[in-house]
Parts: sequence; C-alpha cells; structure tokens
Amino acid sequence: MTSTPEATTSAPFSTIGIRTGALVFCGDEVALIRRDRADSTHYVPPGGNVEHGEDLAAALARELAEELDLDIDQAEGGDLMWVVDQRVTRPGPTPPPRKLHLIYRLHITPEVRATLAEVELDELPDGSHEVGVIEWIDYREAAELPIFPPVGPALAALPDPRAAVTDAALEAVTDDNYTWV
Repeated sequence: MTSTPEATTSAPFSTIGIRTGALVFCGDEVALIRRDRADSTHYVPPGGNVEHGEDLAAALARELAEELDLDIDQAEGGDLMWVVDQRVTRPGPTPPPRKLHLIYRLHITPEVRATLAEVELDELPDGSHEVGVIEWIDYREAAELPIFPPVGPALAALPDPRAAVTDAALEAVTDDNYTWV
C-alpha cells in the first residue's frame, strides 16, 4: 500500500525536523535567548532549523551568525552534547512535527563575547519579528529556568562547562512531560 503525501503530512509527528543549537560558554556563563510572550517567558539555546539539504555544521554556523553575530571559527569546541527528541502537540493549523534537537557546546573568550549581539530578531510567519534578549547566565542556575528544549537540569548538573557528557540522549519531550508555551 502506498500513501499519498497528503496522508503522510497530515498526521501528527509524521514529519521530522532537525534543529541545531549551541550552549555557548564564556567561562561559567552560557548564552541563552530569553523570549517574553504575553503569557510566558522561556529561554532557548541559540540555534534554529536545519534547511533542506544543509549540512549540520553549516546550519549551526549560520544560526549562530544570525542570532549571536558569532563567527563559529572564533569559538573552541563544537562537540555534540545532547540530543532531544520532541513530540509535543502545539497550537496552530498544521500538524505538529517531530523534531530532533542537536545541542552542541562551544567556548568563547571574553573578548569575543564583547562583540556579540545583545538581542535577536526571530522572523514570524507573518513577516513580523519576535525580539529575543541574549542573556548570559551561570550554567549552574539553568535548572531553575524554563528552557526549551528542557536541558536545564542536565546543564546545571555538569561539574564544569567542559565536563564530559556520557549519555547524549536526554529524555524525550512529549505531551506527558511538557506543555507547549
């Protein structure tokens, strides 16, 4: 039996997207983008969706340049820390995609940090922009923040920003353990 594209794309989680993001450290502080909405505030690691046919490393470099004005060549590291599988129902007319979040780790110097953006403009479907504020937060305080994907507890549990990560797969984010904000 063959399925039509309409049938495949109309079911929840029938498409899979990939988002690359980075925890950019400067000493013990990590860059997070704070998004203030009418009913909530949440934080996200800088990053974004991988475009069709785009290499993962190129997507990460593009997103960090767009959101932080960071030239990835000025950073050290780039190791994959965590993978988060997202299957969360969200509002809107289109079926929710399944999304894999690939979270990388980079380190920068205070000199590089001084050149980075302080706000990020995220383009919305209607062409307007949502303003995100780039905050530098002590990574040990991340467990208390509403971060998406929810990497805060794992981040805060690191003994130091360069500590080895033994298991890259974090708990999947589903309707059972997360409510869309």
